[in-house]
Amino acid sequence: MTKRLMIQGTMSGVGKSLLTAALCRIFWQDGYRVAPFKSQNMALNSYITENGLEMGRAQVLQAWAAGREPDVRMNPILLKPSSDVGSQLIVKGEVRGDYQASEYFRKKRELIPEILASYHSLCQENDILVIEGAGSPAEINLKADDIVNMGLARLVDAPVLLVGDIDRGGVFAQLYGTLALLEPDEQDRVVGCVINKFRGDVALLQPGLKMLEEKTKVPVLGVIPYVPLDLDEEDSLAPCLTRTSHHKPVDLAVIRLPRLSNFTDFAPLERHEALGVRYVSRVEELGRPDGVLLPGTKNTMGDLLWLRQNGLEAEIKKLAAQGTPLLGICGGYQMLGRSLSDPDGVEEGGMLAGMGLLPCDTVFLRRKIRRRTRAKVVAPMLAGGNLAGYEIHMGETTVHGAPFCRLDGGKPEGAVQGNVFGTYLHGLFDTGELTERLAQWLLSRKGLAGETGGLQSHRAHQEEQLNQLACIVRQHIDLPAIYEAMGQNGRGER
Repeated sequence: MTKRLMIQGTMSGVGKSLLTAALCRIFWQDGYRVAPFKSQNMALNSYITENGLEMGRAQVLQAWAAGREPDVRMNPILLKPSSDVGSQLIVKGEVRGDYQASEYFRKKRELIPEILASYHSLCQENDILVIEGAGSPAEINLKADDIVNMGLARLVDAPVLLVGDIDRGGVFAQLYGTLALLEPDEQDRVVGCVINKFRGDVALLQPGLKMLEEKTKVPVLGVIPYVPLDLDEEDSLAPCLTRTSHHKPVDLAVIRLPRLSNFTDFAPLERHEALGVRYVSRVEELGRPDGVLLPGTKNTMGDLLWLRQNGLEAEIKKLAAQGTPLLGICGGYQMLGRSLSDPDGVEEGGMLAGMGLLPCDTVFLRRKIRRRTRAKVVAPMLAGGNLAGYEIHMGETTVHGAPFCRLDGGKPEGAVQGNVFGTYLHGLFDTGELTERLAQWLLSRKGLAGETGGLQSHRAHQEEQLNQLACIVRQHIDLPAIYEAMGQNGRGER
């Protein structure tokens, strides 16, 4: 029978996703067939699988950790927030519609059969499933119809590891309080606690660990040190989006839109020795960068209005007029065009003038375009770079000018006009080729032309980082106890 282990946390951002990835890699290294599973994920950072279906990026990283290709069964429900109270619902990679939070909470129990179908299908192919929860199991206002924390653990009879983040402070209170708010049968499922992101001498923690174990009767199975690794983050709340410039020769400003999506597009740029990447959300932060990047967004029209109202649009257009290179990806590309039309109310409804920096027009349609593709850049200054990316968008754009690239087969894609570029392709920097061409061009504009080291592909870099993560976790967690807990399926005596 397939073994399973569920990773739950005291709150969002404590490291559930990365611990899940680490355990997937460890079990895979130990010779097991393993897969990740998260029944419901809320994130704007998504990915398109080889068969054209959409899933959360965190489960993509976990799939790679498990030596597997990403599969939507690993994330059967994805919620992509489009406003403070509404999200697009994606089930098994396909859009089911847009729902207000209250509507979705009334509906979500109907999705249990589809969740379990994905889960049992993965069980048939794997020795171990590592299941990730969401938020906290102690969110007592949401417990009645829970399908992602203890409610799911009960449905699949999974033992649970509870993770707390010491870097945020109060980790003992986090763990003790979470356990105290669980029902007795839920407490029985927790086979161990893990303290994450520890800095310092673990010996100083021992009195607290002992007291925690005495009060909760739950063993602490690991204290994971804080180690800065460069792994894909789950959503746009990621700490990387608060960083300032890296003091590198080239200064790139990424506009941090309110509903920014797929910010991992820029991860390869951050690794380049010549490119300093910073995220800005106010006019006074923009300055005079060497290049501006407009990322994807779940609400193009709403975020364009935000740019217009806070003055960033005017400053970006001023920089473009002065010759500063400007690249828009997906929603950012749509904003750069002449017009945005939304006849069916997919986003805001009505029409909106774009920035007018590219000769193109976008119409939003209810059909979502999802596909993986390969392309070669043909835009001047960047021509020749080979891309392997994917599209996720609700609009169709008509271009009245030169394309940014050509897809396999020769079809034109994107647009270019002078120093302004636009494309729908996410992951365009992942191969490293376009990253290097962009760096060389921007260096030459500053009179700093010179050879830089070749950039490793994003996937190869993630593989190296996953191996480092697994090595660290393996050294600081009680793996024999975890293997034993999976054998007991959460029913062992404490």
